[in-house]
Order: sequence, then C-alpha cells, then structure tokens
Amino acid sequence: MTAVQQQLERRPRAAGIWAKDEFGFYVENFWCSKRLFDVEDFAQTIYDPACGTGRILSAARDAGYSTTGSDIVERAKLDNFTQQDFLTRREPIDRFTSVVCNPPFDHVQEFIEQALYLGTRKVAMITLVRRLNAAGKWLSDLPLARVWLLTPRPSMPPGYVIAAGEKPGGGTQDFAWLVFTREHRGPPELRWLHRGDAKP
Repeated sequence: MTAVQQQLERRPRAAGIWAKDEFGFYVENFWCSKRLFDVEDFAQTIYDPACGTGRILSAARDAGYSTTGSDIVERAKLDNFTQQDFLTRREPIDRFTSVVCNPPFDHVQEFIEQALYLGTRKVAMITLVRRLNAAGKWLSDLPLARVWLLTPRPSMPPGYVIAAGEKPGGGTQDFAWLVFTREHRGPPELRWLHRGDAKP
C-alpha cells in the first residue's frame, strides 16, 4: 500500500473530512489564485514559499509574472524551486518580489510575519476565515490592506487527495486572501472575490 493509499484509508468516513496532512499541505482551487491576480497588482516576480505542486506559480505566470518557489518538501518538478523551510530563511527578499502563498494553516501568522520581516513590500496569503477573530491582536499590528473573501467556498483538501485523483466537491469552510502592503495605514478593506468564469 502506497503512502497516499494509507492516508486515504485513515480518512474519517464522513464525506469531505480528510486525515490531517503532516506538513499542512492543502491544495486550493485554481480559480483562487487566478482571480487574485486579476484584482491585485504585485511586483514583477512572485515568490511562493509553500509552493506545493505549483498552482499559485502557474497562475502567476499566466498573469505575466516571473516566478520562484520553495517548500519544505519537493512535491513536483518545478522551475526555479528551492527545497527550504521558509521560517528558517534569513536571506532578504528583494523589492522586485512579492510573496503569495497558501501557507500551512497552523503557521499563517509565522509565514506572514516572516515575509514582512524579510523585506517584501506586498504579501498575500490564504487563511481560514474562522481563525480571523482570534488573530485580531497580531493582525492589528501588521499593514493589512485588504481581506478578500472567496466565494463560492473553495474546497481545499490535503495534497494526497489530489494526488490520488479524487475531485472533491464544494467546500464546507470559508477562506480569504489577506493582502498586506508596507505603506498601508489604518483598517483593512473587506471585499468579495468571486470565482466568475475562472477554472475551479
């Protein structure tokens, strides 16, 4: 039995409930990134420090950006990839690069703070909406410019579900892009980001 099969076997039988991924690798729908690049402008290079199989990087290239990625585990053969734990990185991020990623949900705060600490001027990260209330204290100290609520709810299963060829249906949890810009002051804007005609 392969590792993917073992993970699928450990899945609770309730539909849409999956065994937790060891490294927090959850896969967003393609439209989530495609639509973000439709409504936000970034620096000329997009860096995804939790790039997984490269969905965000692919959407960024389609939008005309150059790309680079890293992850704690190499999950696919990607161009301009470095296997690296982003939270231990000390090399600054240059001003021509923006960070856009779907981080492990248990480490969203650390990823955001690390990206801003390393110098990038604009950061966009996906998070669970239900965690925003508890995040108020640390978020209030950061230059959060916009919150994009994703609609309809995207399904974000663990990576092994996608690797097994399964196609999960509609999502049961709410997600949002948090967008930070260094020059922002004041409260964030709240907006809705609709899938529209983008690919699921």
